[in-house]
Amino acid sequence: MAPLIVINVVGLTPRLLAHMPNVASAGAAATLRPVLPAVTCSMQATLLTGRMPRDHGIVGNGWYFRDLGEVLLWRQHNALIQGDQLWTAAPGLRTANVCWWYAMGAATDLLVTPRPIYHADGRKSPDCYTRPPSLHDDLEAALGPFPLFSYWGPNAGIASSEWIVAAARRILARERPDLLLVYVPHLDYDLQRYGPAGPEAVAAARAVDAALAPLLAEEAEVVVLSEYGITPASRPVDVNRALRAAGLLEVYTQAGMEYLDPWTSRAFAVADHQVAHVYVRDPADLDRARAVVAELAGVDEVLDQAGKAKYGLDHERAGELVAVAEPDAWFTYYYWLSDDRAPDFARLVDIHRKPGYDPAELFMDPNDPFVKLRAAAALARKKLGFRYAMRVVPLDPAPVRGSHGRLPDHPDDGPVIIGPFDRGSYEASEVKDLLAGLARRSR
Repeated sequence: MAPLIVINVVGLTPRLLAHMPNVASAGAAATLRPVLPAVTCSMQATLLTGRMPRDHGIVGNGWYFRDLGEVLLWRQHNALIQGDQLWTAAPGLRTANVCWWYAMGAATDLLVTPRPIYHADGRKSPDCYTRPPSLHDDLEAALGPFPLFSYWGPNAGIASSEWIVAAARRILARERPDLLLVYVPHLDYDLQRYGPAGPEAVAAARAVDAALAPLLAEEAEVVVLSEYGITPASRPVDVNRALRAAGLLEVYTQAGMEYLDPWTSRAFAVADHQVAHVYVRDPADLDRARAVVAELAGVDEVLDQAGKAKYGLDHERAGELVAVAEPDAWFTYYYWLSDDRAPDFARLVDIHRKPGYDPAELFMDPNDPFVKLRAAAALARKKLGFRYAMRVVPLDPAPVRGSHGRLPDHPDDGPVIIGPFDRGSYEASEVKDLLAGLARRSR
């Protein structure tokens, strides 16, 4: 029987599907109703487990790890997902995961996931982690190194999606898995940079459609789906600065730079696109923290325990409060009050040290006339084997034009699922059983 390929085209919506004839030909398109927050890690966990964040525990792309006293985003270990996942629902299948998240340690037979090399001298080199280890050298010999700097950052573009598609096709041809998961990120970039309605979005959709054409032509059962849709956004909301001004958030200073102090802060937020988890140490401060956040322009609602339960987000990892932005707004992670006190990582593409998501990493600072020269000098140092710092990210969030995370106000702005389905709409929590049924049938 033909294998099942599940292609996750991030940011795909019914509106963009009109510009993607190859993807549209994969089957009937149905609306996919996401979970809150509609972000990568939470949605993928729901798609793979069939459960809500209250059950699988992935309350965002990151959260405050109370037992460590640290905000951590973009962790990779599969054990963070609580509950059985897709491959356990169809036992006996040979499975492969190409760049879906939480891949490391997963019970798949084959996997590929981004994993830079962090050298002892501070340099970072593009690379990926694979299972089995021999797959790494095979893919690199055939396709070149994993293109990390086109996967995220100011140079993010179609090259990373093309590499992923080529890797998936090679694994399909050489390893013949029964179930192949593929993550294609390209739509995420220009839709956040320029918004979802302009010519850049159409061009990105067409580029993804062309890149996917060879994979869609394989002899396989194909399902294409997405995690969320990106909607226009132009209002950054500085939730942490408001909490600091209210005396609830504290910082500490080293070398003239300010760092968030989660251990002593009475309240702080982990910003994640259009959702922010607000962690409040003392219940006596809940009303004050809620009032501070609720009165901010751009905040739609602030969820307490009952509100979180309404959306299936009442897990112990979630903040005591969860703020949801208005449709054209999104949350910054910024907590410093003067840019000359910002930590050095704020100007870098540094997804693991920032205590919140930073879409400004998709840009080079437009206010720095020498930014490209600085980037070229840093790249030259890197190629020569020296330590380098790519200080190019703006501290002004104004260029961002698209965001996601809140539940879509219209189905045309939300995710889709395309395949051999007979309904017009599905809950994200239904997808695991749909895919498991198709996978068993493909054996």
